[in-house]
Amino acid sequence: MHKEKNTVISLGGSILVPNSGIDVEFLKSFQKLIRARIKLGERFIIVVGGGSTARHYQQAARSVIDLADEDVDWLGIHSTRLNAHLLRSVFREEALHRVIKDPTRHVNWNKPILIGAGWKPGWSTDYVAIRLAHKYGAKKVINLSNIAVAYDKDPNKHADAKPLYRSDWKFFRKLVGSKWIPGMNVPFDPIAAKAAEKWGMEVIIAKGSDLQNFKKILEGKKFVGSVIS
Repeated sequence: MHKEKNTVISLGGSILVPNSGIDVEFLKSFQKLIRARIKLGERFIIVVGGGSTARHYQQAARSVIDLADEDVDWLGIHSTRLNAHLLRSVFREEALHRVIKDPTRHVNWNKPILIGAGWKPGWSTDYVAIRLAHKYGAKKVINLSNIAVAYDKDPNKHADAKPLYRSDWKFFRKLVGSKWIPGMNVPFDPIAAKAAEKWGMEVIIAKGSDLQNFKKILEGKKFVGSVIS
């Protein structure tokens, strides 16, 4: 296995399924870009989040009952799996026939793409991406989300928030905290951040809908985003 050619992507569900519904144009462009990189010999691990699919189910349940955190997580997890199957269908010829739900299980990865989804309560898809990166020898995870860069504090609450283009894990982990809360709004899952620091990984946070910028990341060119290492 050519570990240096394994690119790991944590694809935010809000990029694939924003509030307006499934973004078909994004899917088409993303498929085209990934297929082009595969022709260059690259292999991809893509772990997808729940997006608005998860939020709609969680909001519906909450409107009926006081929802337990575990059930919030499970609704999110199953939403990620539905989104992952959508992605696997789009990459039917290139992706392993099954979606990876447990990053600790052995699979015979004999296709250019491995697609993963949520695992179990307490762990986000960011964490699954970090686990799979560690398992397959990748030292970098590209987190494609709905923000272009991370900030040193919440920009929605603090007018003086500054873009965080580079950070070490010590500072970043203070920023995001140490506990995973289902549906929490942070640039990267705190539990995944802890694991990334432990395993000496680099995480790039960039806007997922900007595929030209994503292409620059893949090509090793200058890009807009945050680098945490």
